[in-house]
Amino acid sequence: MPESSHAAVFTGADNPLELRRFPLPELKAGEALIRITCCTICGSDLHTYEGRRTTPLPTILGHEILGEVVALPAVAPCDVDGKKLSVGDRVTWSIAASCGECFYCTHDLPAKCDQLFKYGHEAINQQHPLSGGLSQYCHLTAGTAIVRIPSSLPDAVACPANCATATVVAALRIGGGCINETVLIQGAGMLGLSATALMASGGAKQIIVSDINPERLAQAVQFGATHTVSVADEDGELAEVIAKATGGRGVDLAIELSGAADSIQSGLQHLRMGGRYVLVGSVFPAPDVPVSAEWIVRRWLTIRGVHNYAPEDLRDAVLFLEEAHTRYPLESLVSKNFRLADAEQAVRYAIREKPHRVAVVPFGDN
Repeated sequence: MPESSHAAVFTGADNPLELRRFPLPELKAGEALIRITCCTICGSDLHTYEGRRTTPLPTILGHEILGEVVALPAVAPCDVDGKKLSVGDRVTWSIAASCGECFYCTHDLPAKCDQLFKYGHEAINQQHPLSGGLSQYCHLTAGTAIVRIPSSLPDAVACPANCATATVVAALRIGGGCINETVLIQGAGMLGLSATALMASGGAKQIIVSDINPERLAQAVQFGATHTVSVADEDGELAEVIAKATGGRGVDLAIELSGAADSIQSGLQHLRMGGRYVLVGSVFPAPDVPVSAEWIVRRWLTIRGVHNYAPEDLRDAVLFLEEAHTRYPLESLVSKNFRLADAEQAVRYAIREKPHRVAVVPFGDN
């Protein structure tokens, strides 16, 4: 076991990431030290890098992380099923640790804990410097939801589980399921394609995917979409497709994953009477969306927001990926690997080329 870890440090918007060395921590009860095998770069990491969202500085970005347990304290943590961890376990973990005791934790909202500790978003300090994925090692604090990863699941499939996949699992849970229903998925990025595969596996009758990118719409078919619609120019074609697919009623469930104001307005219009709408994509500053309260009331609509997820959603996300990764091209969503020393290149590539994901492999050769 080495005594230190290299990490790529973020110091401010558009500043190059700096490779620095930090000592490995002494572990307290309920903590763990993880040797990182893969970290995929999420859109929110890019928003932070570009200054579109704020974070305490300096920090180590990256929260979609996969790794191996290499050290545990005398009082080791358990996984989400209550089983003690062991050195050598392959794991992922929640993007935040929670206290389990505050108002929100005791009201089924651990993602909004009063004492929330967010991996990839915390300022570096002496007590806890290694809290992000662009590093060789990560220090897990007590209160982190940890899930074992089966050896059959490729790194590129498992790594986004604790962000993109778990979030859409939470969205489907909050949305009330999709069995034998017509679903509209707005946005065919990483979350949208993951949601498409999840809905297809979850028994949806029809899955309509909308986006402005024709290449991503073509991908959506591979993930289980029954209809794809470009909304690059106008919403008319989407209205026609939904009307034809539903006999003019509208969709049972819509999940908004782009965060675009016009997309939200469109989604509300396409819900059937009594339809449900789950908003997921609005996680960055954007103009307010005008909404007709009368429309919502008269049509008995339900609107819910989802930001992150519960521990059980992460467990279910891994179970879904284990079952689905041979049926859908999930591994293809991570397009390129970079070394930790090239983390700055990885971020720049992701901003320029706009792939669904790129990966940083701290101990890899390429």
